[in-house]
Amino acid sequence: MLDIKFIRENVQLVKNNCKNRLSNVNIDDFLELDSEIRGLETNLDELRANRNAASKNKPTPEKIEEMKLVGEKIGEIEKELIPLKEKFRETWLAIPNLTHPEVAVSLDEDDNPVLDTFLAPTDFDFEARDHVQLAEINDLIEFERATKVSGAKFYYLKNELALMEFALIQYALEIAVRRGFTPFSTPDLAKKEVLEGLGFNPRGESTQIYNIENTELCLVGTAEITMGGYHMDEVLSVEELPKKYVAVSHCFRTEAGAYSKFSKGIFRVHQFTKIEMFQYVLPEKSEEAHGEMLAIEREIFEGLKIPFRVIDHCTADLGSPSIRTYDLEAWMPGKPNKGGSMGDWAEITSTSNCTDYQARGLNIKYKKEDGKKEYVHMLNGTAIAISRALIAIMENYQQADGSILIPEALQKWMIKDVIKR
Repeated sequence: MLDIKFIRENVQLVKNNCKNRLSNVNIDDFLELDSEIRGLETNLDELRANRNAASKNKPTPEKIEEMKLVGEKIGEIEKELIPLKEKFRETWLAIPNLTHPEVAVSLDEDDNPVLDTFLAPTDFDFEARDHVQLAEINDLIEFERATKVSGAKFYYLKNELALMEFALIQYALEIAVRRGFTPFSTPDLAKKEVLEGLGFNPRGESTQIYNIENTELCLVGTAEITMGGYHMDEVLSVEELPKKYVAVSHCFRTEAGAYSKFSKGIFRVHQFTKIEMFQYVLPEKSEEAHGEMLAIEREIFEGLKIPFRVIDHCTADLGSPSIRTYDLEAWMPGKPNKGGSMGDWAEITSTSNCTDYQARGLNIKYKKEDGKKEYVHMLNGTAIAISRALIAIMENYQQADGSILIPEALQKWMIKDVIKR
């Protein structure tokens, strides 16, 4: 969340930022509510002070009666404040982070500048198949039985594709650990307060989060949640920063509202495995750390020799906690494009600098050398999202006979160089 003092002192800037980020938060209403709460709290403090002062002297019957009325008034204000503070926090959490000055301002979420490309889109001298067709030829994915067991948009990985999932995990971990990241395997559940502090919305019809009935727990949609909450309510020392983590987790998403988006096969599913990078850094180091995470994502997919491009999210496409987000978009020969032909770019990784927005929501600080405490900066980045990486490999490495070459970078774990039935 944003610093409340900053919001009060920079009202127009925050309003403009909300507009550019397509946020419908009413800042005037929020500040009115803020003023109302502060007024009630001032009144409450005065009443408590009067009661405390009266308690130091022997009370007269009149004073006892007066203090009884004061106590009743205190109770009324405390009760009145509960829903007001709940509404205030809910609105406060919905106000997006500030935006990096180099981010393109656009109200079109598809208007993302392309910063760089790696390799040209794969060109075949035969009619390319999509990953669903390739999986059927090579007996790699089971959809029908997964639907029978778990419902639509679930799947079983089989044969070489099941092995490739673990090869990709080892491959990504090897690169991240070499870069100084500590490996983790995380819980698949987290408390709602952690999600809310990080800027995720676990409530409402449009939520992407699965909630566990009769609990305050949610299935995580990314290890950003579990690793972001890892140091909740802690004060770190300057000497232990940066903290660099890489975590393997299952990810669960409802995909609410995704009915109009491309979702064939395993492109958009309810469960997948992901390796996520996470950093806690000093504020002056967050931009450097963001560049480092993008470089690691590039190293991973350059090593796999998958064609990709780097895009810089415009304001309309930025997630609420992020000041800036880069994506890698891989070339997927089996994905339909807007022109109706086959072949298009699709997101495979994302890395975001959330500055102190999430740290404020989860109360994560560091102690400076002078003893003062400030909020750390927090960043996240996808090393590999398994399902989409599998699609990119299958479709870009396919052969005319339907077989699939295995990227050289993965062969030491796969013990073979081709998938063929």
